[in-house]
Amino acid sequence: MSGPEWLDDEAGPVVRPFALTRGRARSSADDMDVIAMVTATGERRPQGLVLGPEQERILHISRRAVSVADIASDLDLPLGVVRVLLGDLKDQGLISVRAPAAMATPRASERVLKEVINGLRAL
Repeated sequence: MSGPEWLDDEAGPVVRPFALTRGRARSSADDMDVIAMVTATGERRPQGLVLGPEQERILHISRRAVSVADIASDLDLPLGVVRVLLGDLKDQGLISVRAPAAMATPRASERVLKEVINGLRAL
């Protein structure tokens, strides 16, 4: 045996996630919620823009609204990598991202939460 195998007959060659993002770990989508809905805008790509196969797949998947988590699952990639790819697509105007409804509505005030806690303690 000459050493470790870096190829798998079924999976093909191994590509590390950081290679997909060109070594970047951050993007404009870092704070994107995992349940945010992503939709392809249908806009034309800027001339000269070359997308990787993963980004092409994201555009295909997101023809209908799909969550960030579902995209990561479909691509079988870590969430951080998917966020970088989504950030690139968003920056180019190729996708739109809609925050989850729970995030879009105002959260309960501290006063209301304290009243609920006090009510529970009184039980």
